[in-house]
Amino acid sequence: MTIRHETAPMPTSPLRLAEVAARAGVSESTVSRVLRNIGPIAEATRVAVLKAAEELGYVPNRLAGALASTGSALVGVVVPSLDNIVFAEVLRGVTERLEEAGLQAVIGVTGYDLAREERIVSALLAWRPRGLVIAGIDHTPRLRDLLAANGTAVVEMMDIDGAEPALDRRVGLSHGAAGAAMAAHLLARGYRRFGYVGHDISRDIRARKRLDGFAAELARRGVALVAEEMVAGPSSVAAGRRGLATLLAAHRDLDAVYFSNDDMAVGGYFHCEANGLRMPDDLAIAGFNGLDIGQELPRRLTTVRSPRYRIGQLAAEQILTRQNAVEEAAKPATIDVGFELIAGETA
Repeated sequence: MTIRHETAPMPTSPLRLAEVAARAGVSESTVSRVLRNIGPIAEATRVAVLKAAEELGYVPNRLAGALASTGSALVGVVVPSLDNIVFAEVLRGVTERLEEAGLQAVIGVTGYDLAREERIVSALLAWRPRGLVIAGIDHTPRLRDLLAANGTAVVEMMDIDGAEPALDRRVGLSHGAAGAAMAAHLLARGYRRFGYVGHDISRDIRARKRLDGFAAELARRGVALVAEEMVAGPSSVAAGRRGLATLLAAHRDLDAVYFSNDDMAVGGYFHCEANGLRMPDDLAIAGFNGLDIGQELPRRLTTVRSPRYRIGQLAAEQILTRQNAVEEAAKPATIDVGFELIAGETA
């Protein structure tokens, strides 16, 4: 496990009602009444207040009175899906560690939609949570500004590959490196004609990063990715099975196929079994995540295992450490948990 310290500044202190009032040129009580929609307010005044609040990234404090002395016991946890066991394991790690510390997770699900993520986080901030744990490091510009303005402890988890600086802390792995590692492994096994089967990588940014890393490593070794088949919608076993059938119908000479994740790869496995394709002799297949189902198949799936439960635990730890203001926690940090390549028997 590698901890990398960075120079990005810590978030500033939360914005106050007075700052919105000053920007709008009205009193704090007027701002309060506008934001709570109480009493008659001139339309021009209401517009000015809402405009100032949006420009400053101000989020009203729903629990100001109740939390003034006690502080919130809530931690917002934002993930893209609850359908995938990957995020269930991450959530287990987060919630178990938070509960040990007497904190309660409040969970939001984005459906891999960054605009929806922005709305969910904005709603969570209104309750002044102890901190936020967000899956992924790719966000809308407005959400980045909002989080910077509110000073809430933030841990981005699952990913560390990104040009934008960390909002606060990051805990995860390099998906580009994971894709490259699988490409290197398959090349070392002698495969040369590669295909890819994936789901909607325009929304699943981490899957796209793995594909980019895989293709880049092939190109570095002088090998091309022959063909890609993208199945509409989320990943699933059925989507993987359909995707491989379509890919092979058009490219019968492939000798290895990389899948966006293990759900999809297991579907590919079933297609091979149903159509008399021997793995890895007729076709090699490989995935990502290291799911139990892939390791319990008659021929163990070749894949990369991500330490999902550990990521969740460490993300929660970072919230606790940041809140307790331990000396080392004063510096934003990226924690690279790494990954494990499982050679398996399908490649």
